[in-house]
Amino acid sequence: MPLLQSQYAVIGAGLAGSAAAWQLASRGHEVTLLEQATPAHRGGSSHGSARILRYAYAEHLYSRLMLAAKPLWDEVERSAGRELITPTGALDFGAQRHPGHLAQVLGDLGIDHELLSVQRATERWPEFRFDTPVLWHPGAGVINAQAAVAAMVDLAVAHGARLETGWHVASAARAGAGYRLVSAGGDVVDAERVVVCAGGWLPDLLSELSLPQGFLSGMPSLVVCQEQAYHFPYRDRAAAGGSTPAAPWPTFVYKSDRIQVYGLPGGEDAGFRGQKVAEFNGGKRLTSASQQDQVVDPGNRRRVTSYVQENIPGLAAEPYAETTCLFTNTPDENFVLDRADRVTVVSPCSGHGAKFAPLIGVLAADLASAADASDAHIVPPEFRVAVKSG
Repeated sequence: MPLLQSQYAVIGAGLAGSAAAWQLASRGHEVTLLEQATPAHRGGSSHGSARILRYAYAEHLYSRLMLAAKPLWDEVERSAGRELITPTGALDFGAQRHPGHLAQVLGDLGIDHELLSVQRATERWPEFRFDTPVLWHPGAGVINAQAAVAAMVDLAVAHGARLETGWHVASAARAGAGYRLVSAGGDVVDAERVVVCAGGWLPDLLSELSLPQGFLSGMPSLVVCQEQAYHFPYRDRAAAGGSTPAAPWPTFVYKSDRIQVYGLPGGEDAGFRGQKVAEFNGGKRLTSASQQDQVVDPGNRRRVTSYVQENIPGLAAEPYAETTCLFTNTPDENFVLDRADRVTVVSPCSGHGAKFAPLIGVLAADLASAADASDAHIVPPEFRVAVKSG
């Protein structure tokens, strides 16, 4: 039974885990990054090449966090020597999306934006049909999630971190002052501290981590959603025999009483041929990622296709590709980032965490390496378990 010893064990090599491992290793800590498959694998939440980066939030908290995250993204891109974020700008509209309020938040923080009437927005983006005023903020873009994971794993390894793939955590128990992690294959890692970035597998792991009962009882309920996304071809390019529009389409978020839909230019994994469109949390509800079947629901496909047909005339309303991915949701859609004893639990989730990944790594490393687990100033109180249980 091979035994490894490490100051820190980071469980999960997706966006959050790779960022946490990079930050810890760059500070001179001994880090072992444990991944049950391979980094950004197909069954997790960080695969593929298209995630939205945006500043527009109803809460000032997340817009401020995005302002803090962007310089870190710039650092990752410089280190990787490649573009990880494609600038596109973003549109927010729909009666329940409250574009006027979003504009107020961005204005409060000095973030470049415009609030446009239906007529002006239609003149600028005739490929959409708008039913409310439209918020435009040009700083948004599309993240190549899989390439970002690879870049941050490389940074972690370059700073001395050890990457172990095919390492599925079967058990985790207190061992002296630290923890003993045992894989399904019988390998062992003894770590002084553990950082859990397990995404949709977090519900399975919580009971294995010897966490205090008070911490477990304070954890918000986690619901894993098997999200479904569809790629629709650009109508003008399809007619002309091309693959991509002359200029990148913006990302968009639409929310009404009937449906919430988001879209973004599809990435390299879909041939850059169209727009990736999905209904927010429109998929099957699971208790853990281990229950996923990666099968698309025909009813969901019909709802999204109908939305595209009625509201996005610039797309041909017949998807040429489709996929599933995982969202791990909390009831209030806030993240979980807290520590009990020497275990730090990281869940930047609810379908909107990807854009903050490098910053989550900083916060996780700060919290995991702090002398006192109750140090409250490191992360926003909205992310802490004790606050959520109050």
